[in-house]
Amino acid sequence: MKKTAFLFPGQGSQYVGMGKQLYESSADAKRLLDRADEVLGYSLTGLMFNGPEEELKQTQHAQPALLAASIIAWKELDKLGVTADFTAGHSLGEYSAAVASGVLSFDDAVQAVHQRGLFMEEAVPEGKGAMAAVMGMERQALEELTRSITAGNVQLANINAPGQIVISGDKEAVEQAGEAAKEQGAKKVIPLSVSGPFHSKGMEPAKEKLTGVLAEITFTDAEIPLVSNVSADPVTNKDQIKSQLIEQVTSPVLWEDSMKKLIEEGTVSFIEVGPGKVLSGLMRRIQRRGIEVMAAEDTDTINKAADSWKGEV
Repeated sequence: MKKTAFLFPGQGSQYVGMGKQLYESSADAKRLLDRADEVLGYSLTGLMFNGPEEELKQTQHAQPALLAASIIAWKELDKLGVTADFTAGHSLGEYSAAVASGVLSFDDAVQAVHQRGLFMEEAVPEGKGAMAAVMGMERQALEELTRSITAGNVQLANINAPGQIVISGDKEAVEQAGEAAKEQGAKKVIPLSVSGPFHSKGMEPAKEKLTGVLAEITFTDAEIPLVSNVSADPVTNKDQIKSQLIEQVTSPVLWEDSMKKLIEEGTVSFIEVGPGKVLSGLMRRIQRRGIEVMAAEDTDTINKAADSWKGEV
């Protein structure tokens, strides 16, 4: 039997209108999204469906919104009998993966990522941190470059795919690293519109606060192995998953390594569950041949993914 992985998107994949089609067509989706509103004490669904976009983009809203939209799509796949051998999620998406793997309850995950988003926004004063995507530069060369920067802390934050790496840290240091990267042959350096230097040392205050929140939540050993952003290895132990979710706040997201690990494990079917196709695009940059990449977000794409999966298995 061919192996399958569910991939869950992270922050940046949100958009106004996400989840609405499933909310209106599936009683289960409606129940879950209404429950998210109850848990959070405000209308997350109102922001998801109607915006405004600037408010939805705020980390404290974008994170629970993406998790909720991803989980309702996963539930629809589950109803159609689609199963996975592994789960993985990009940064925030690791919490969606934890729900799909049976590690966290939906209620706990929604609340946790809302708090996580708040902590991440509060960790560094506005304008003091930055992130930038560096295109067309090797990981080792970029890592050595960031170590040579004297303007402050800058480090690799998201190792997404060959030639696509995000750096994060103090604003001046990120800008200095970006200029140096271009001088050393990077094809492009794109500043990212984010509220803080995620996956950098600047997130230490958020990490400390998140530790307290996750300590109050019940974790269960994973029913489906979850590939960790921190180690790029499949994990099932609940305590290990919890500690790596905490570590993840200040550590780089080893996405390319995670996908290569899944391929090594024999995974050939990758289903991006939730809004957008960012992870599908990255997967095609990591591996083009011998794998199938599908997106599953609304009724049409979920049905297509299910039909294709059933034909492959």
